[in-house]
Amino acid sequence: IDLEQYPTGPHIASRMLYTAENSFGDVSDKVVADFGCGCGTLGLAAGLLGAQHVIGLDIDDQSLEIASINADDLELDMNFVQCDIKNFRWRDQIVDNVIMNPPFGTRKKGADMDFLSVALKVASQAVYSLHKTTTRDHVKRTALRDYNASSAEILCELRFDVPCLYKFHKRKEVDIAVDLWRFVPQNSQVKRL
Repeated sequence: IDLEQYPTGPHIASRMLYTAENSFGDVSDKVVADFGCGCGTLGLAAGLLGAQHVIGLDIDDQSLEIASINADDLELDMNFVQCDIKNFRWRDQIVDNVIMNPPFGTRKKGADMDFLSVALKVASQAVYSLHKTTTRDHVKRTALRDYNASSAEILCELRFDVPCLYKFHKRKEVDIAVDLWRFVPQNSQVKRL
């Protein structure tokens, strides 16, 4: 519950990766990191779309174990790193792009922004991320002003289906409006298409 682990559904995952690849060429032959990878849905999709290499990062060792099994089942060569994104440090920008469905910050205020801050430091080209639509102004302002993004663009608004997973959930499922963002770091070496 504290980690806000909700699975990224196939519709959203396919929409994210299809858009990243077909609109921007940000998956095929790229090094991609999946922050908060959980069972690996986004990273596995990147691998299936021809990413050069995929690295999945998550704090939960059980999720990483499942992600590793999923990668083996799909015959994808991925690396997995157990870490707390807030304390994670890469010396250089060793990934081209970061894809992520971060915690929305419902339980721990600002959790999504912690992920975004680190992602913009390690990605050399772009960050694709889901954030609640209700936080749209804050996300854009913070990314541009505080996290050195050169651009913050909403690619589309999606409905994120949150199934009844925990005891405190009262309804069978809830749809949450989320924005699919594409952020470009200040030091990006890629020109917009």
